[in-house]
Amino acid sequence: MSAAATAAGTLDGPERTDRGVRIITWVAVVVVGLLLAALTAAVGRGDRPDDVPLDPTSTTASGSRAVVRVLEQRGTRVDVVHDADALDGGTTGTVLVDDSARVLDRGVARRIARTASDVVLVTTDPGVLESFGVDARPAGSTSSTRVASTTTCPIPAARTAGSVSVIGATYDTADPAVERCARSGSGADTRWGLLRTDTADGRVTVLGTTGALRNDTVTRAGNAALALGLLGSGDHLVWYVPTADGTDAAPSLGDLAPPWVPSAIAVLGLVAVAAALWRGRRLGPLVVEHLPVVVRAAETTEGRGRLYARVRDRTHALDTLRLAALRRIGRDLGLPRSAHVDEVVRRAAAVTRRSADDVGAVLVGGSTGDDRALVAGAAALDELEHAVHRARAGDVGRASRPAPTASQADLTEPTTRTPPGGRS
Repeated sequence: MSAAATAAGTLDGPERTDRGVRIITWVAVVVVGLLLAALTAAVGRGDRPDDVPLDPTSTTASGSRAVVRVLEQRGTRVDVVHDADALDGGTTGTVLVDDSARVLDRGVARRIARTASDVVLVTTDPGVLESFGVDARPAGSTSSTRVASTTTCPIPAARTAGSVSVIGATYDTADPAVERCARSGSGADTRWGLLRTDTADGRVTVLGTTGALRNDTVTRAGNAALALGLLGSGDHLVWYVPTADGTDAAPSLGDLAPPWVPSAIAVLGLVAVAAALWRGRRLGPLVVEHLPVVVRAAETTEGRGRLYARVRDRTHALDTLRLAALRRIGRDLGLPRSAHVDEVVRRAAAVTRRSADDVGAVLVGGSTGDDRALVAGAAALDELEHAVHRARAGDVGRASRPAPTASQADLTEPTTRTPPGGRS
């Protein structure tokens, strides 16, 4: 084997090893993600029945199987339905509308209200309450184990129960025609757990104290008596439970969207993942580059000068030269750095035997309209600095020489340093 082949094998070995490690890592990440997704889905399916509140077929703590069995033992036939079409023929018994999941469509609720004469409603949806003709608003829920007395309640079933647990939903109403029980709070925070009102189509009882139906709380206080009084007054009870995937559910945002939207979202998600992988991949080992830590003052001055020239900011460029000249003249005159501009102007005028107005026009001045004025201003600054320097050296006669005019500055323009490359 030649030396070149040996060197190539030495270089390709680590690169191939690194590539293999990266591939194995990504495969492991994908496999772990799929396993976690499958485990989450399995656990979610296993817990779904337990999570359904007031399920009439469930024996769990949140179910209502105990109430159903007691009603059947007392001679009340209980039919559990999930479709409002089963109620279109009308029913002479009680209809329990269990909308705990808040999925019932308002149109379906209005249809049930027209066909059923005795409705026990379990919901916290304001739209469903309005559809059944109940003038009330949900006021939150409570998990308190407190027991409220119902001995003076205008609702016969609640008055017979004597007391109920206030756990469940609460409501607020200002309609004096609405009968209310199971009080919570006081004053302006008063809320009610049980309401009843008479509508044009029948009677509607809003049951917020759902602890009267749950398997784990039905035996507390008078909860069982309340449940039997509301649901077992007749020989037939229809327990209606709308489901999210049923025909009676209100349309969701996904149902209203066009059919192609999920596919488009999936494609966009894949594009986002691909872009993240593309932009986030390593382009090789990091390289340390030693950058300069010291920047020459001349480079900064030239850079600023080019910026001023590019934007044609002549006034700013000349003001920069004026500030630098003020500092230098003040230093030549022995003034501190904190000296005011007026003091520098007065001292410079005194040593050069010029008027303060002329010196102030050179050191302070105004706006600069064109390149000729910029060159003349820079030349006047140079001449004033030289005059101050000569005056300090004792050559007062030459120091008092007036500044050159604009025409004289034009003659010296080719040899004059144009800002912003002047002194700073």
